[in-house]
Amino acid sequence: MKKTQEKSKDMSDKAIDSALVKQAQNGDIKAFELLVQRYQQKVGGVVSKLIKDYHEIQDVTQDVFVKVYNSLAKFRGDSAFYTWIYRIAINTAKNYLVAKSRRIQNSDIEPIEAENYAGAFENQNFDTPDAEYERQEIEQVVHASISELPDDLKQAITLREVEGMSYEEIAQAMDCPIGTVRSRIFRARDAVENALKPLRKKEYKRANYVR
Repeated sequence: MKKTQEKSKDMSDKAIDSALVKQAQNGDIKAFELLVQRYQQKVGGVVSKLIKDYHEIQDVTQDVFVKVYNSLAKFRGDSAFYTWIYRIAINTAKNYLVAKSRRIQNSDIEPIEAENYAGAFENQNFDTPDAEYERQEIEQVVHASISELPDDLKQAITLREVEGMSYEEIAQAMDCPIGTVRSRIFRARDAVENALKPLRKKEYKRANYVR
């Protein structure tokens, strides 16, 4: 039961990332802000493995997300979004140290280890009540949209996003052409994105109302 719940959460997280990335690539600034909220603490943890000064960690973390924003169009989903951000964070921190003529240490940290490492950010909470509410709303919508998918779409997106299988491996597992696999995954992601659109519109109206 616990493993099922963990897989469901993993699926939800990756589906959320996929939908938010796609919206951000289409110019949705709010979607990118949510991605920053989701990963700011983890990126700070990665940076703090190489840089110890708290203020420098903040500066480099901000620089990481500037680079993520500028490179977002290049992200194609071949790896998990966090893994992609992790690589940018490590390279940015290394470049910062080189520019400061400092020795680089602890550069062999793995993404999974970094994901669980808080370092200098361990007591920092970047989530406002509104951000936490928005994330919970998004997770609920994603869970619901995935659960309503036809079995073939649900299986394809699960094998891709949770199991990390290639399109060729999924085609073999599902005994269908690669083109069919791509179509099923596209339709599954599209369904999640469409399910999130009313939520994005509601948040946009709420933001304008606050202004």
